Amino acid sequence: MEKISRRALIKKAVATGAVSIFCRASLAQTGRSAGFTASLPERGEFVIRDAYVMTMDADLGDIPGGDVHVRNGQIIAVGKGLNVPSAVPLRGDGMIVLPGLVETHWHMWTTLARGFSGDNLAEAYFPMVLALPKVLTPEDVFKGTRLGAAEALASGITTVHNWAHSLRGPEYADAELRALKAVGVRGRFSYGWYQGIPDTERVNLPDIERLHKHWASYSNDGLLHLGFGWRGMWRATRLSPDVYQTEFEFARRMGIPISVHLDSTVGHDDEFEMHFKEHFLDKGVLVAHATHATPAEIRMLADSGASVSFSPVTDARIGYGFAPASEIIAAGIPSGLSVDTTVCSGTCNLFENMKMLVNLENGKAHSEFKLTPRRALELGTIGGARLLGIDDQVGSLKPGKRADLIMVSTHALNMGVFSDPAHMLVEAAEEANIDTVVLDGRILKRHGKMTALNTDLVIDEATAAFGSLRRRANYRQGV
Repeated sequence: MEKISRRALIKKAVATGAVSIFCRASLAQTGRSAGFTASLPERGEFVIRDAYVMTMDADLGDIPGGDVHVRNGQIIAVGKGLNVPSAVPLRGDGMIVLPGLVETHWHMWTTLARGFSGDNLAEAYFPMVLALPKVLTPEDVFKGTRLGAAEALASGITTVHNWAHSLRGPEYADAELRALKAVGVRGRFSYGWYQGIPDTERVNLPDIERLHKHWASYSNDGLLHLGFGWRGMWRATRLSPDVYQTEFEFARRMGIPISVHLDSTVGHDDEFEMHFKEHFLDKGVLVAHATHATPAEIRMLADSGASVSFSPVTDARIGYGFAPASEIIAAGIPSGLSVDTTVCSGTCNLFENMKMLVNLENGKAHSEFKLTPRRALELGTIGGARLLGIDDQVGSLKPGKRADLIMVSTHALNMGVFSDPAHMLVEAAEEANIDTVVLDGRILKRHGKMTALNTDLVIDEATAAFGSLRRRANYRQGV
């Protein structure tokens, strides 16, 4: 039998679609390295052929029968019939290729308690999220964040905004960052408060300074950037300036972006005006929810330059109401989409968020065309990238940007007939339709399977951690 070199064998297997490309031989599901293989797949050079390419770039537009050339993590060219004989070809027929999805507000550690919000006030989300963290360990938040990051990649989300709000000490922040780094996801890590923090106590500013000083060792080669999850001026009571002013000014001195929950529930009618008058809304501030923003408050947002992250699924599930999304978008306010928490959303399917937002806006307006699926898709790609300040790197398929992209197979009963691709994605796509996920040029999902992830181990360890957490907290909701 002719002896075939390992390189030739891998190249041949790649061409036939037998294995994921640029994966080392060690990429068997061994369970090492915190649920992942010893290393993530290497970057290489490949070209996607004959796909329906949605660049989400205003100039390039859609390219039916298009190609995407990627080399060493960068998009080299997008077009038809690209002449790149050196690149490994990936068949794109029957595929919709688009930028990796960008999520803009997610408390990822809570993935450990998915669906754990009961049917009465005592067992609702907020009592639960206060009870469990009292006995939460750094390993628990690691396993919850890892589960969320893994699900994100499987669902086509390549960028997350992990708003960490159960940080009782430096070891908790390190654990969440370790999970993000192990999975290889891109995103923002916003250092927040811990659940139950007194309104008189500041967030752990020295620890944020520690991370900021040594961020090069946490950033995973620039995939992650640091942010601040600010409580704002109001929580259970109005905070003192010694707390809110000090925190805000600290983040400004550090030069890190700020995120804040505003106007998510009825009865906080002066929140926007309060923050606007004190100059706490500006271009560097991301507002989560804005569920009850009035026309006057929308003008404040527009005038300030702040951005908004919509949470249509969780806002509806928890009974907050429905954000005036169309009015906020029409005002030119940068907008994106939020998973928020899978405790209430169930999954992190960002296409579901798009569909929910479209249906809510059209239903409120009594119009089939108030918010189109194409516009919702923009919120989940280039719009989200703008919110996080990384639209020069990702969010659209444009030469020179980093290669974050997904391939969605239409060869499934729920897709089936190829019609308008934006409608197909927003109205029908599920995690199972995500055939391929590329993040910074690394193929992390191929043919519907994760290339470097021991999913059984991740799930089993999260399940065990949650069971132990419930027992330690003596929290018996649902049993």
